[in-house]
Amino acid sequence: MKEISEVFKAFDIAPQNIIPYGRNIAKLDTEAMQLNEKNNGHLVLVTAMSPTPKGEGKTTTTIGLGDALRRIGKKSLICLRQPSMGPCFGVKGGATGGGKAMLTPMESINLNFTGDFHAIGAAHNLLSAMIDNHIHFGNELGIDARQVTWRRVIDMNDRSLRSITQGLGGPANGFPREDGFDITVASEVMAVLCLATDLQDLQKKLGEIIIGRTLDKKPVTARDLKANGAMAAILKNAILPNLVQTLEGNAALVHGGPFANIAHGCNSIIATKSALKLADYVVTEAGFGADLGAEKFLNIKCRKAGIWPSCAVLVATIRGIKHHGSDLQSGIVNIKRHVANLKKFKLPIVVAINRFTEDTADELKWVSDYCETELGIKCIVNNSWAEGSLGSENLAKEVVCLCEQNISKPSFSYQDTHSLFDKVRIIAEDIYSAKNVQFSVSALKKLEEFENLGFGHLPVCIAKTQYSFSSDPKKLGAASDHTLDIKEVRLAAGAGFVVAICGDIMTMPGLPKVPAAEAIFVDQNGKTQGLF
Repeated sequence: MKEISEVFKAFDIAPQNIIPYGRNIAKLDTEAMQLNEKNNGHLVLVTAMSPTPKGEGKTTTTIGLGDALRRIGKKSLICLRQPSMGPCFGVKGGATGGGKAMLTPMESINLNFTGDFHAIGAAHNLLSAMIDNHIHFGNELGIDARQVTWRRVIDMNDRSLRSITQGLGGPANGFPREDGFDITVASEVMAVLCLATDLQDLQKKLGEIIIGRTLDKKPVTARDLKANGAMAAILKNAILPNLVQTLEGNAALVHGGPFANIAHGCNSIIATKSALKLADYVVTEAGFGADLGAEKFLNIKCRKAGIWPSCAVLVATIRGIKHHGSDLQSGIVNIKRHVANLKKFKLPIVVAINRFTEDTADELKWVSDYCETELGIKCIVNNSWAEGSLGSENLAKEVVCLCEQNISKPSFSYQDTHSLFDKVRIIAEDIYSAKNVQFSVSALKKLEEFENLGFGHLPVCIAKTQYSFSSDPKKLGAASDHTLDIKEVRLAAGAGFVVAICGDIMTMPGLPKVPAAEAIFVDQNGKTQGLF
């Protein structure tokens, strides 16, 4: 690895704006850095087909593409989310790419890194503690303990914490009430950090978080509890983007990490907008399939940040296509649906087949021919896992061509003036191809309440399985004419969106029968093994 200051020397960042965390990791002091307002690079969104449980290599493709753009002479930056430790120890293992298209130091990024996630969890749980403390010492605000909606968080998959009873053991230990944990990446504090524009905006948004209701049904905020200042102080360093490098020594920003199936699935606005001022091409990803990650990236993040991608790269695999049908011919409908959805946003698209060693030449040619003749878009085999930037060079050239020929403008799925109900319905019908949306009685009541409180203008963030266009993970391919079941809605007033929870989706995942953690160990040389 290069010294991190050497990696970022090409971006004209003053030395005092790089805060070292050792030799190979640093923070970018965006609070002090003067950004070039005239420069505004092309934003390239990498998204994917509906994935298999192992994922289809979206991060590997993103890193390979960023490396390849540098290889062909373009000034590029990679912008990614930080992995959550929960999935690292669960099904997927690490999330820093793979093979020759990987971020480094891989072990640090996947595990403790610069402590951002720990800070987010601490800030979140400080608010939890201050809620209970306020009620314990007289409850001046009149908080209804039965209507506290602010749960606790931990950055780990732990199903046993989904629903708990707290405060047992007598008056000295607080008051008993039902509570529960979400995973840290589903925390509203994570969303606030990723959608804030600077430290003062972060502090303001934290203050707008609603934690519950008073006995006379009025909302109670973190600002009412005087908690947002201390929360911002905990996050003072966490709000600064992290600087790392690829195996080829190219620059990458890694910052924030909300899940795409239970949160909005994008890295921070601060990192992305900083990168756009520093580089000519910024390659970023949105989590899981385009129905989740890309939709939220465009309708939530881009809406709030005032940015828009110049093109989209849809990652697919031969194994993924076969997963959605008995063969390529029947499984390709999943690609077809995602392409159709991305076209609704008026984005130029290229399909990138992330190549696996077992893929045959005939299979790759069939998918490529189908995309070009039936869908009217280029399809390029991406081999960055095996060959690094060389394996993504053709993809990089096509991305440059799309970016330079196109001036795309924002085209959202819905307008701010649509009702919250209609926003969910529009996404369900236009993106998921649902026939009906079925809200629980309590969810409908909550939507009406949010509208009456003045939050009807907010975008919606749908928490849904990543494996299907429907809310049923077993409905593969291109599910149509299904019913989208909304069992619960949550108001994220600080982050600025409303969460609609579908089907059996959990905001606290569990570990599988054989967790990836079982294969992870530290060898005799002190190196972490098995973290992939």
